[in-house]
Amino acid sequence: MSATARAPRRPDLVCPAGSLPALKAAVDAGADCVYVGLKNETNARNFAGLNFDRKALDAGIDYAQARGRRVLLALNTYAQPGRGHLWTDAIDAAAGAGVDALILADAGLMAYASSRHPSLALHLSVQGSSTTYEAINVHVERFGVRRAVLPRVLSVAQVAGVIERALCEIEVFGFGSLCVMVEGRCALSSYTTGEGPNLCGVCSPARAVRWDTTPAGLEARLAGVLIDRYADGEPAGYPTICKGRYDVDGDTGYAIEEPTSLNTLPILRELVDVGVAAIKIEGRQRGPAYVATVTRVWREAIDECLRDPARFVPRASWLEQLGALAEGRQTTLGALDRAWR
Repeated sequence: MSATARAPRRPDLVCPAGSLPALKAAVDAGADCVYVGLKNETNARNFAGLNFDRKALDAGIDYAQARGRRVLLALNTYAQPGRGHLWTDAIDAAAGAGVDALILADAGLMAYASSRHPSLALHLSVQGSSTTYEAINVHVERFGVRRAVLPRVLSVAQVAGVIERALCEIEVFGFGSLCVMVEGRCALSSYTTGEGPNLCGVCSPARAVRWDTTPAGLEARLAGVLIDRYADGEPAGYPTICKGRYDVDGDTGYAIEEPTSLNTLPILRELVDVGVAAIKIEGRQRGPAYVATVTRVWREAIDECLRDPARFVPRASWLEQLGALAEGRQTTLGALDRAWR
């Protein structure tokens, strides 16, 4: 069924949780779904001290489902040669735990999950980098995928075009960090650090980050590569290759992307109008306070937008709260407001 034939719907608010307290914060603040990861390489946010073992996962599922909310498990990395059992065991464990859906990128893992656990809902991860309805529909037809998460590189018009012809629900990111590369497989970070972001949990591993105070200013380096230099009192963002400042033909500036966060609240009505099924908040690496604040703002905004879409305007207080949590305290609509198609 095409999106044009669907009745207008209330988009799910999908919020991150890197710990059980964060999951509870998201549920209590109004999330419809909470997405989590396991404490291993099956999870693209595989940080020490974060994520869920089986005991915490069971507790989180019980807490959420008792309140009518859903838990999505992100098994969104790619299975590695000779160690595929780590991923298939995780799928089996997720099915046994009673998660509401799996978020997968690897087609082989989708094949395993759909054949072994046919009743378990599958979502296509943003790490699958599917930006066209044709690519999405292959996953629907082959593996029964029920929802696809779009990469953050499409305009609203392009999102609408995908929704119109996709055979499953479409989820878009609403707030959080941006990625301008192939999601989770950044060649720049891999080349610089020797580690692929999809498996090491972050595009700038902490072991490769160094801050040096020099006469020229505070320098941020990644694996020895100078990413940025900050003057006294200038806000310093976490060093990533794509958001560094570089000297290009004598002009120093952000050559690829500025250190800023995506915030689609100003175009929430447009996203609802084109029929997005879910709005996702980025930030499983963030704490419960971040999760609670962002979830509460978006819950209020979505509810207010649906009550009176024609008059919906984001409240200044919402934008102020989100701005305080944004990277570099700056926000952008990214590709969503670009006119090109």
